[in-house]
Amino acid sequence: MALRRLQVSDLRCLQTADVEIDPRFTLISGANASGKTSLLEAIYVLGRGRSFRTRHLDQLIRRGSSRFVVFGEVQTAERVVPIGVEASAEGVGARISGSWAGSLAELALILPVQIIDPEVHKLIEEGPSRRRRYLDWGVFHVEPGFIPSWQRYQQVLKQRNAALKAKQPRAMVTAWDKDLLRYGLEITAARARYVDVLKAYAQALTQSLLGCALAMEYRPGWGRQVSFEEALALSARLEQERGVTQVGPQRAELSIQLDGLAAKDRVSRGQQKLLASALLIAQIKLFPEAAPVRPVLLLDDPAAELDDQHLAQLIGEVAGQANQLIVTTLQKDFTAFGSPGRHYQIAHGALTPI
Repeated sequence: MALRRLQVSDLRCLQTADVEIDPRFTLISGANASGKTSLLEAIYVLGRGRSFRTRHLDQLIRRGSSRFVVFGEVQTAERVVPIGVEASAEGVGARISGSWAGSLAELALILPVQIIDPEVHKLIEEGPSRRRRYLDWGVFHVEPGFIPSWQRYQQVLKQRNAALKAKQPRAMVTAWDKDLLRYGLEITAARARYVDVLKAYAQALTQSLLGCALAMEYRPGWGRQVSFEEALALSARLEQERGVTQVGPQRAELSIQLDGLAAKDRVSRGQQKLLASALLIAQIKLFPEAAPVRPVLLLDDPAAELDDQHLAQLIGEVAGQANQLIVTTLQKDFTAFGSPGRHYQIAHGALTPI
């Protein structure tokens, strides 16, 4: 079961939009700068509480408006769940079934969403923070206790860093260490377990799409030869100088290699896109069968930067997943995924059913 309706107000070029979403395949076609990506961005915000294009949600507010609102209805196995996100210069809030959510992370339980877009190569090309977010989305859905540990760790880390920045006595800094170690180790163990299972799926997909051998390794954010506690003690002088905690899960890395070399140095931009797509599809394959909703996979102009052969391979892998698919394309007659259950043409932010 999945997203069945989307309403958007004042997000980028979308003044108003009310869209019925097919449970299997919805196609959005239109010219460049017509609003296709903004529509996908609205769905992503609804399921993540954040954008895949900017860190600042207030930048999504349509010019001349004071806020944007995204509302959706999600059909689960048992009921319809209304969810919504609104953002203004004052902040961001989310509602689930009419009540304010305690955390934006709660949205992902109702609407798990992934996107493959023309910028997906950044998962490989950019620094470790993007790969940590990728990893944590997957762990969140298979490890029920992960988010509480992650949230508590972030709170403790914030307090510890504040003490360091204020140059408080060392005893005031280390007062946070017990909880930092406890929750940090819980996060690390959950991530490591997830990578151990994920890599088999990712390796098979990478071999299929790229013909290369993939190696993945989770590096916890401190040296291999010492424990987290030992690393924390060894970094004391450096963190006092820099005013920030130097080791821990917030500095973890997901190392990705192809044929024994760092992936970002090994392949072209188009191949990076295929590799990143393989990693995202692997997460969807690993998604729990017993979950009340299946992931929504967004594809923004899948033909960008891929030749016909690799596009066909990517389509073959995506089409094999039993998930809700929402695709944007420049072509009105885009049949790569078969006949869509719903098809909309978009122009200047306005949608017309076809």
